[in-house]
Amino acid sequence: MARQQPPPWVHAAFLLCLLSLGGAIEIPMDLTQPPTITKQSVKDHIVDPRDNILIECEAKGNPAPSFHWTRNSRFFNIAKDPRVSMRRRSGTLVIDFRSGGRPEEYEGEYQCFARNKFGTALSNRIRLQVSKSPLWPKENLDPVVVQEGAPLTLQCNPPPGLPSPVIFWMSSSMEPITQDKRVSQGHNGDLYFSNVMLQDMQTDYSCNARFHFTHTIQQKNPFTLKVLTNHPYNDSSLRNHPDMYSARGVAERTPSFMYPQGTASSQMVLRGMDLLLECIASGVPTPDIAWYKKGGDLPSDKAKFENFNKALRITNVSEEDSGEYFCLASNKMGSTRHTISVRVKAAPYWLDEPKNLILAPGEDGRLVCRANGNPKPTVQWMVNGEPLQSAPPNPNREVAGDTIIFRDTQISSRAVYQCNTSNEHGYLLANAFVSVLDVPPRMLSPRNQLIRVILYNRTRLDCPFFGSPIPTLRWFKNGQGSNLDGGNYHVYENGSLEIKMIRKEDQGIYTCVATNILGKAENQVRLEVKDPTRIYRMPEDQVAKRGTTVQLECRVKHDPSLKLSISWLKDDGPLYISNRMKKEEDSLTIFGVAERDQGSYTCVASTELDQDLAKAYLTVLGRPDRPRDLELTDLAERSVRLTWIPGDDNNSPITDYVVQFEEDQFQPGVWHDHSKFPGSVNSAILQLSPYVNYQFRVIAVNEVGSSHPSLPSERYRTSGAPPESNPSDVKGEGTRKNNMEITWTPMNATSAFGPNLRYIVKWRRRETRDTWNNATVWGSRYVVGQTPVYVPYEIRVQAENDFGKGPEPETVIGYSGEDLPSAPRRFRVRQPNLQTINLEWDHPEHPNGILIGYTLKYVAFNGTKVGKQMAETFSPNQTKFTVQRADPVSRYRFTLSARTQVGSGEAVTEESPAPPNEAYTNNQADIATQGWFIGLMCAIALLVLILLIVCFIKRSRGGKYPVREKKDVPLGPEDPKEEDGSFDYSDEDNKPLQGSQTSLDGTIKQQESDDSLVDYGEGGEGQFNEDGSFIGQYTVKKDKEETEGNESSEATSPVNAIYSLA
Repeated sequence: MARQQPPPWVHAAFLLCLLSLGGAIEIPMDLTQPPTITKQSVKDHIVDPRDNILIECEAKGNPAPSFHWTRNSRFFNIAKDPRVSMRRRSGTLVIDFRSGGRPEEYEGEYQCFARNKFGTALSNRIRLQVSKSPLWPKENLDPVVVQEGAPLTLQCNPPPGLPSPVIFWMSSSMEPITQDKRVSQGHNGDLYFSNVMLQDMQTDYSCNARFHFTHTIQQKNPFTLKVLTNHPYNDSSLRNHPDMYSARGVAERTPSFMYPQGTASSQMVLRGMDLLLECIASGVPTPDIAWYKKGGDLPSDKAKFENFNKALRITNVSEEDSGEYFCLASNKMGSTRHTISVRVKAAPYWLDEPKNLILAPGEDGRLVCRANGNPKPTVQWMVNGEPLQSAPPNPNREVAGDTIIFRDTQISSRAVYQCNTSNEHGYLLANAFVSVLDVPPRMLSPRNQLIRVILYNRTRLDCPFFGSPIPTLRWFKNGQGSNLDGGNYHVYENGSLEIKMIRKEDQGIYTCVATNILGKAENQVRLEVKDPTRIYRMPEDQVAKRGTTVQLECRVKHDPSLKLSISWLKDDGPLYISNRMKKEEDSLTIFGVAERDQGSYTCVASTELDQDLAKAYLTVLGRPDRPRDLELTDLAERSVRLTWIPGDDNNSPITDYVVQFEEDQFQPGVWHDHSKFPGSVNSAILQLSPYVNYQFRVIAVNEVGSSHPSLPSERYRTSGAPPESNPSDVKGEGTRKNNMEITWTPMNATSAFGPNLRYIVKWRRRETRDTWNNATVWGSRYVVGQTPVYVPYEIRVQAENDFGKGPEPETVIGYSGEDLPSAPRRFRVRQPNLQTINLEWDHPEHPNGILIGYTLKYVAFNGTKVGKQMAETFSPNQTKFTVQRADPVSRYRFTLSARTQVGSGEAVTEESPAPPNEAYTNNQADIATQGWFIGLMCAIALLVLILLIVCFIKRSRGGKYPVREKKDVPLGPEDPKEEDGSFDYSDEDNKPLQGSQTSLDGTIKQQESDDSLVDYGEGGEGQFNEDGSFIGQYTVKKDKEETEGNESSEATSPVNAIYSLA
């Protein structure tokens, strides 16, 4: 966060303003005056031959001046050339080639003359040249033959152009030639090789010249190199080897200079131009260049190094930059130096340029023309374009070297004087007129102006005036007081009043009064003082991660009578408010901050009078830039050193570097992680595998994320060796019942160690221990056929390449293919009660593979009715299951099978036992639906009700009425009797536990006696309720003649029982 100072141009503008305040007073254009040149073309005027030619010359004067031209110091008659015309009210020449003509015919030196009756003004001598872009001469270039390690210069020699063309080197296929400290282009356009390498033959070399005006490129026929070498193979692994040259049989040698040649040279440069010194050296290894100045340091503010330190440029040269400079070329074999003596010359430059001179009759004055240069320039005076020596004599004028003195000037002294100062490097020409006028004071600005100024600022009140003799000017405030000059006030020559610091009390009306011997004139200016605009809450510096939201505050106080506007700058340029930004009255919000949002943000609070600036810097934490300039050194059989230059961390420190590699044999174009290093290093030793053609790249990582990968390094191939490992994940599994497929994970490029990687596959049955079978495989699978079903095999897989075999492999157990299993053994179904059914089984006798489970399917059925089939799956270890019955009468059919990966095998089927009284219950279900049975049951229920009523009556009378069906036994004291005096009317002989026996299947079998009502119910479950009503369902008794002999059915009739009770 900082309150921004006004931009530099504000101070520069104020300085220029102050300089103009001290300048000469201009004559109003309504007064007569000699001509003044206001616009002209540059001295060296180069034009495009495809366009019309324009040579500018503008002037002012009263009366308006007329124009004529000279060409090569002779009068140029415009009227005689139909292509040449002059613009109206101007001296600008137009040469039109639309109807034909050659622009080159008009080349030469032109000068413009502007004349009225008071004098003649001259333009500079304008040298007109037509731009040229000549074609390259046709030439057949023989191949350039050079020994590897020798220096080489490919000369460009471009055709002379105007202006000089821009030179660059490319291949014939328009690919730029890569330049470095070994191969680079000199300032003269030649291409220099400090030492030639075999790789330089991979392309050709063509010099190209680009011409500015025509925008054309001329291409020279390409050079072809033929490099003689002792090492014919361009092995990339040697390119960055520390002893690369000796490894290739190239002799190392000390540096020597290719340009400039020798040990010393000299160079001249003009003051104000750029000095370019260049040293290009040969040598093996490639030498480094360093620059020094004898007896002092290089000017750090003006010096910069170019072309890989082979060039030193010093800008805006001055005399202090002359002296001796030397360049030092050095490598490990030695060093050499070249000394360049620099001489600084100077074209003429102004010390005191002559200015217009306005005098009243009888006044004295002078014109001064002082210039400097190296060599020292000469001064020549002219008047109205003619040498002063040939002008009519003037007794009021005296020439004293670079000064002309005027005494007791009269009207006849009016003229335009030219000062021409020159040396061998150039010239300067200046016009200054002498005007003799007799004019009373006059104000040149509007009257009663309103000036609003900001408190505490410096301000200027203008009061332009004119008069001859030049009037004196005084300022007054509010029409009273003394002249305002001194202290907080300063009056300039042109009449402006400067107030150095505005205060509230400076507000008021200011009057300026101009006076000379011919009279006086005055004007008034009203001054208002306003409060300054101030940012009282400034934006603060912030650090933000990408994607977050940032708010920059900017709260302002200002004078309420002024209109306030707030704008924002980014990096000192206008800020484009995108849809990710929101500008409010007192803040700027940036949503989803991105890397491009980083920079300085300046809040500009401005009114029509002033402004205030406050700047804050937004730092965006972003992913790092990619590393660059990867270099391989210290090359060994199993290692290499990789060095890189880190990219910008984008405000978040780099924590790690990830080195990746790619090889071009097994997986070309696929990058793999090799190793990881701390963010503090930029060089690392990489361990390598044999017979891999490596290429590396580096990725930088910080807290925000990963950079883009660097550009790849050069390739480096390691030598081969036998494999040191065998393939992993070896398996043997059957895909069919009579085979076994042996598979493994193939070895990658870093474990192959040599060409033609293959695998020796061995197998044999485990239990028989036969001899090993073997096969050589190039892929990652092998199928063994005609195998028994699911038997174990011993398997070995060994890697082999052209350099040898890998280590002895480990033995892996695999199995041949599986088949369907046999049926589960001893499938048993048990029914412990009417609610559950228990199932048990044993594993199949022949699994034929790995059991993966069992499948049980079952369905409930009752007669012809069949329920929905259910299915269950079990793990291979489960051999029991319990089924919960849905009802007590249905039976179940179960089907069980075992499963392997091939599928389900043979199934075994069992049914559950029949439930108790299944036939009887079915018969009951059939009778219960008959109409007669329903009527009979209603009659029996009515009789039972009557019986209960009779029993109740008897009991209430104290009688004892035993209820029996057949036996006539008197009631005894042992008869069961309830505590409340009631009797149990159920026949003791008919109780289930006493009158029945249980069969083997769990059913109850009736005895011979049928005296119980059980025969009419459902298995002896009939009983009485508390109110004496009978609970149970009567059913018609089956024909006892068929089941129990000849006993009478009448005695068992419920009706008879009721009559006997009565």
